[in-house]
Amino acid sequence: MKPNYQAEMEAEIARLSGRRPTLLLHSCCGPCSSAVLERLTAHFAVTLLYYNPNIEPEAEYLHRLSEQKRLLSLLPGEVALLPCGWDHAAFSAFAEGMADAPEGGERCLACFALRLNETARRAGEGGFEYFTTTLSVSPHKNAENINRIGLSAGEKYGVKYLTADFKKKNGYLRSLQLSKEYGLYRQDYCGCLYSRRETR
Repeated sequence: MKPNYQAEMEAEIARLSGRRPTLLLHSCCGPCSSAVLERLTAHFAVTLLYYNPNIEPEAEYLHRLSEQKRLLSLLPGEVALLPCGWDHAAFSAFAEGMADAPEGGERCLACFALRLNETARRAGEGGFEYFTTTLSVSPHKNAENINRIGLSAGEKYGVKYLTADFKKKNGYLRSLQLSKEYGLYRQDYCGCLYSRRETR
């Protein structure tokens, strides 16, 4: 039977019994993070990590980062942003050898692993109790793959991965609504130039 990651997340939250543990949230972009933050901040003390070395060109990366910061300034409550630079070399190191891989294939899985392992590593170093990612809010991304990679990264770095499928319960629709409400820039490709070619 296919796992129900939304139900797993709700069960984990119920076990908290009102406690608000720390959680490091990997965000792929401001629009996707909007609905996820709305859902998580009621239950966790969230810090956001914007680690996306796949995004190019650098101007696009900086534009999306600026929108992420703007969103955080507009949202109620406080969500800290853990800074990191544009580490595009880390993505290029493996992606150039997978240039012909289809969108959603092995290159994307390697990209998810790169970002989730870095999030888990930083969560471990920072003493966070949990980590997770906004990636599953997209209807174009396979939640089973994302959660499998996240669980593996959590085991590697000794941090609990919060399984989730944030597109469930109208999560993606809510991200569209919030993006419109806050006037967020919504990109038309995932991030890398390979995905950009798929949309042109």
